[in-house]
Amino acid sequence: MKVLFLGGTRFIGPHAVEELRRAGHDVLVFHRGEECDAPGHVHGDFERFEQSVSQLRSFAPEVVVDMLAVRPEHAARVASFPSARYAVVLSSQDVYRAFGRIWKTEPGPPDPLPIDEDAPLREVVIHEEYNKTELEAELVRLGLPVTILRLAAIHGPGDYQHRLWSCLKRMDDGRPAILLDENVASWRWTRGYVEDVGHAIALAATREPTETSAYNVADPETFTETEWIGKVAAAVGWDGDVVALPSKALPEYLRQEAFDLSQDFVVDTSRIRAELGYSEQVDPDEALRRTIAWERANPPGPEHPFPGFEDRFDYEAEDTALAL
Repeated sequence: MKVLFLGGTRFIGPHAVEELRRAGHDVLVFHRGEECDAPGHVHGDFERFEQSVSQLRSFAPEVVVDMLAVRPEHAARVASFPSARYAVVLSSQDVYRAFGRIWKTEPGPPDPLPIDEDAPLREVVIHEEYNKTELEAELVRLGLPVTILRLAAIHGPGDYQHRLWSCLKRMDDGRPAILLDENVASWRWTRGYVEDVGHAIALAATREPTETSAYNVADPETFTETEWIGKVAAAVGWDGDVVALPSKALPEYLRQEAFDLSQDFVVDTSRIRAELGYSEQVDPDEALRRTIAWERANPPGPEHPFPGFEDRFDYEAEDTALAL
């Protein structure tokens, strides 16, 4: 099968590309010029995508996988290839109204759990440059069958958001305690491991849909923040404490007052498991070990998407909070 990836050279994509290649599929990756180990690739500019369409059409893809669609106008990219029978487009679980409840942009009580694919979606657009809710609506209008994958918060080697770094650095620095805002200590947030997510993409690329449909992709179990830190602690042998304190008692950078964490975020992944046969490919403990090893070898720097992230470790302020 000929599979065209739009993007796919950074965090998640290489795992999906490599799995498809090993299975004997012909894969072409269209990307922006970063290092690419794919068996075939084309450099181009996504903001001038139409300039590359003719070259990409010569590949005659049967499946198009868009890793980088974030706005409604991006939906048309996967429909640019007459040879394609269907497409796979990555979305996010932040399309759900429950995510808006957390960010206080969608008024109302917490949505019921777990969140399945038929749960209400967000109505309020936070950033015009990032609107996957309307992107999904445009994909439905295309007429081309599309498998939409709604991804959880993903950790693993290559995680440019460094989701484990905050607790891991404190453990490696020998801190006696990790402080949490009491609002977040018992909050649950669905996660996923990068190699497992790559497998889900490869699976979707080889399962021809008859209509456009969405699937949640995430681990089968959701932990509280305290439990999750405990798992990292077990992996590295840290025997400190996780201490929950009121927001006002914490250094400002640890406060979570901006969020409504009465809304847990637990998703139902039974649909992709039943319909596509998805299951995790990496043992969860091994997934953590791989992530930790990468985080230690690649600490975040100024390129982190949240400026100042690498400097949010004022241990004197944290000791003062602990002593109160």
